[in-house]
Amino acid sequence: MSNNDNNLKPRGSGSKPNSMIWMYLIVLGVIAVIFFFNSDTTTTRDVSWEEFVSEVNKGEFNEVILYTNTQVAEAANVDTTRRANPSFFAQEPRAKGVKLRAGFPASQEGDVYIQELRASGKFNGKIYFKEASGSGWTWLAYFGPVLLLIGFYYMMMRRAGGGAGGIFSVGKSRARLFDKKNSVKVTFADVAGQDEAKAEIAEIVDFLKNPKRYTELGGKIPKGALLVGPPGTGKTLLAKAVAGEADVPFLSMSGSDFVEMFVGVGASRVRDLFKQAKEKAPCIVFIDEIDAVGRARGKNPNMSSNDERENTLNQLLTEMDGFGTNSGVIVLAATNRADMLDKALLRAGRFDRQIHVDLPEVADRKAIFLVHLRNVKIDGSVDLDLLARQTPGFSGADIANVCNEAALVAARHNKRAVQRQDFNDAIDRIVGGLEKRSKVMTEEERNSIAVHEAGHATVSWHLRYGDPLIKVTIVPRGKALGAAWYLPEERQITPKEALLDKICSLMAGRVAEEMFLGIVDTGALNDLERATRMAYAMVTYYGMSERIPNISYYDSNESYGFTKPYSESRAQQIDDEVQQIINTQYDRARQVLQEHVDGHHQLAELLLQREVIFTEDAERIFGKRPWQSRTDTLEQESAATPPALPTPPAGTQQQVPPPFTK
Repeated sequence: MSNNDNNLKPRGSGSKPNSMIWMYLIVLGVIAVIFFFNSDTTTTRDVSWEEFVSEVNKGEFNEVILYTNTQVAEAANVDTTRRANPSFFAQEPRAKGVKLRAGFPASQEGDVYIQELRASGKFNGKIYFKEASGSGWTWLAYFGPVLLLIGFYYMMMRRAGGGAGGIFSVGKSRARLFDKKNSVKVTFADVAGQDEAKAEIAEIVDFLKNPKRYTELGGKIPKGALLVGPPGTGKTLLAKAVAGEADVPFLSMSGSDFVEMFVGVGASRVRDLFKQAKEKAPCIVFIDEIDAVGRARGKNPNMSSNDERENTLNQLLTEMDGFGTNSGVIVLAATNRADMLDKALLRAGRFDRQIHVDLPEVADRKAIFLVHLRNVKIDGSVDLDLLARQTPGFSGADIANVCNEAALVAARHNKRAVQRQDFNDAIDRIVGGLEKRSKVMTEEERNSIAVHEAGHATVSWHLRYGDPLIKVTIVPRGKALGAAWYLPEERQITPKEALLDKICSLMAGRVAEEMFLGIVDTGALNDLERATRMAYAMVTYYGMSERIPNISYYDSNESYGFTKPYSESRAQQIDDEVQQIINTQYDRARQVLQEHVDGHHQLAELLLQREVIFTEDAERIFGKRPWQSRTDTLEQESAATPPALPTPPAGTQQQVPPPFTK
């Protein structure tokens, strides 16, 4: 499914200037100015004019200032070591100095006094004539901190409230509104593949456009639809297409938006969301990642059931079941963890429909490539059918990433169009990681990796259910020192023989090291992990064991909790059966390698020489595979150099559930 996402700019969601940094800078600047102008610790005393003259004549003060506009005189002494009259310092022992301030009746008297003071010779300090400044800084020093605290409190309340509503708007819904004024540009034409899911969604849109068509026959409009599927399959994109196709208001909100640090906020936002929806009915409400608030209640017995998330879920359940009949409000929700949702949320009357959005098939992947290649310049070497078969298990997001990465690879090589090899390189880059040819390896390590990978390729080539080999390399890529690319069949069910062949192929690398090098190393860690997990699944989940047949300990509802559903003796039997499966397939891989020793050695030698080999190289050494496979078709449609096809990423094949931890 296509994940082509246009820039959505709903009403009220425009970017706002980040004024908080400037606010902090202004506050710090004002505080610094206040401290700078109010940092003087000199004590000021108001005295009479006669006392002022008497003290100055004693020679204790070394500076006199006359303010001509206010008829005020000041005498200052910043040298605290000269204290002829300590009475002025007794009440302020920590003061750096003392200022005397007095007013004189007329400016002429001040001038006469200054002349007499200079003639007496008792005063050796400085005399200044100034004009007094206003009292603004004094007022700011007294009231500035209070104003700053008030402003800071108001600012924090606005932030807590999320807008102009202040603290009183903290419980308001934060849903984004899409309507005719700010329509979404995504339509069903942008959604490729998943025709069944798209048909279900299109029917919901038709419910809202032509409700009488259904209600006249006694039908009721569904109240909710839940989109379920793996990540990247286009669940959110389908919801955006609904918003673009429907001529009704569309309210979009994430499940995490309901949860806040304040108690009761989630339930309040749920009420406000559905209040808005009812006022705008007919309307669609979309809740993305609903598992953030819709998890099953009471799963953890150690936690209190009366928590904020459960209160939010309770309110959501009430609102969804509280609609009037045919009220015209439909709830869409998306999640990839439907097994964790509360059963009350999934019942009919709340989510009447569950729409499964699965990974795309071959035809769907071709349609997705067509959508994403609209704006990509490609040449005639690009085969969309081949690309669709090259990407089994890829989701719509993965395919979008392949197209983008291929364009980047072509641009990096200054090409005018994207070619087939660019797509092959892009798939290698995404699945296997970046090539690390600069990684230093000894000849012993290179030889061990070549023998190991040749063992996988040899055994897989000769097994009935072995995945068709496409490419083998000993060039380090990502975290792997070597890798083999296969093209597995897209099966809906897997027979027991296919699982055993897979385990045999995984053990072949370790067997080849032991047979031809006489040593074993740590390079087989991932192979052993996957083989062990698959063997445990065969015994404990699929009932494929000879001693424990037709019994499954798989718990889809997680009802076992922290306990295991079998005894200690049964656990020992499970261990024995798993060990027997591993040992049997280990011996089987050894037998296959013994039968094709020469072919293995030729393959390993070719790997050491060229570092990369393809299907045609294995076919030249071993001959055609006994069973018809997709590799033959790919060889016929490919050019001289076969494409590099990766093993699909984790989660793309039919997955084997992990075994129980004993």
